Amino acid sequence: QVQLVESGGGLVQAGGSLRLSCAASGRTFTDYALGWFRQTPGKEREFVSAISRGGGSTYYSDSVNGRVTSCRDNAKRTVTQQMNSLKPEDTAVYYCAAGRGVILDRPSGYNYWGQGTQVTVSS
Repeated sequence: QVQLVESGGGLVQAGGSLRLSCAASGRTFTDYALGWFRQTPGKEREFVSAISRGGGSTYYSDSVNGRVTSCRDNAKRTVTQQMNSLKPEDTAVYYCAAGRGVILDRPSGYNYWGQGTQVTVSS
């Protein structure tokens, strides 16, 4: 089992920045790739970013590429997502997830999920 706890969400004006963090406990942290997804009411969970087990490779959706940076600290068992130039359409609940790294851009590729943190971007 892996337990994931997100933090760092909040309300920000368009053009602003937020830094989301996810702390992990449980099984070996470096066994898992980590991803961030987001979801709005009535829509499917959407891939945002992912980072490989060692942290050497990162992946971003087209909608956030260039505005979001994901990194992990394996010693601290944390992953962070820096989000800049935020837009109202970035408003969602953001989830951290851990998976084996075979599939990174779909929820089916992840076994463990955090409870989510709300990000609201006002226009």
